[in-house]
Amino acid sequence: MATLPQPKSPSHLATSTLTQAFTLFLTTSADLELGFYDHTCPQAEDIIARVVSEAIRKDPGVGAGVIRLQFHDCFVRGCDASVLLDSTPGNPSEKENIANVDSLRGFEVIDEAKSALEEVCPLTVSCADILAFAARDASMILGDIKFRVPGGRRDGTASRAEEPTNFLPAPFFNFSTLVTFFENKGLTMKEMVVRNRLYRFNQTVARDPSLDPSFGTVMGDICPNNSSADNRTLPLDFVTPHKLDGAYYSNIKEHRVSFISDQVLGDDQHSNKLVNRYAKHGGKWKRDFGKAMIKMGKIEVLLGDEGEIRRNCRVVNQV
Repeated sequence: MATLPQPKSPSHLATSTLTQAFTLFLTTSADLELGFYDHTCPQAEDIIARVVSEAIRKDPGVGAGVIRLQFHDCFVRGCDASVLLDSTPGNPSEKENIANVDSLRGFEVIDEAKSALEEVCPLTVSCADILAFAARDASMILGDIKFRVPGGRRDGTASRAEEPTNFLPAPFFNFSTLVTFFENKGLTMKEMVVRNRLYRFNQTVARDPSLDPSFGTVMGDICPNNSSADNRTLPLDFVTPHKLDGAYYSNIKEHRVSFISDQVLGDDQHSNKLVNRYAKHGGKWKRDFGKAMIKMGKIEVLLGDEGEIRRNCRVVNQV
């Protein structure tokens, strides 16, 4: 689907799927630690924060891209930085999956932070931790959302193009499919809530009748029904496209969101209560979002001697 004529700053495009899971309360008891690098690389978190801040100053949309990167990483193989690996001959990586290719962004931010860290603390800070800290810093900059992130994740050594299809929710999922998807990961409906609509809705009508007509017109102008529009992107929040706030939920109430999987959160009687709450109380959403990010960052992490600490986030270490 397609984009606003500001291709470098589609902030909420990057947080689309993440917001569907904004209250991810996982039961994992990963042995991660606050201040994990205090002794081995005390500058680590400051270096990462500086790189992220400079990147967002140059391009506000990249902050949300980093947050989305972590979501796409953690839901596939756990938070092991597998999403950062490049393809190798005969082995296309997660980057090549349709959910990621030409969609994920922020890789260069992680690369820059890793390069800076290797200068002062070689083979010490994992790419998985860099991604987790960077997503935290982006949340702070874009939404003044403050939360502490423990460290200690290790990097995985495998990445396969087909796997995101099985683990990432699609934008066209209906409510029951979304619920089933998250239940399969041990998440309840409440924990879950935190382009076919334009031209191919069903056999009877082309455009989703639940879509706000004026918003549909704007979407149609940006995303015309032809192949030349395939590489365009559309911000999911026209109100505050470069902020992390509760406007997303107000947009759901007004039927002014792009994806079916977003709109169904407002249409279901149970999740609609949460949508109303977050639309009215943005501060409540910020607190829950921070908790969700901490919990998400603990999904199936590698610890201790598992995995490795990559020298370069794009490739596994050579033995």
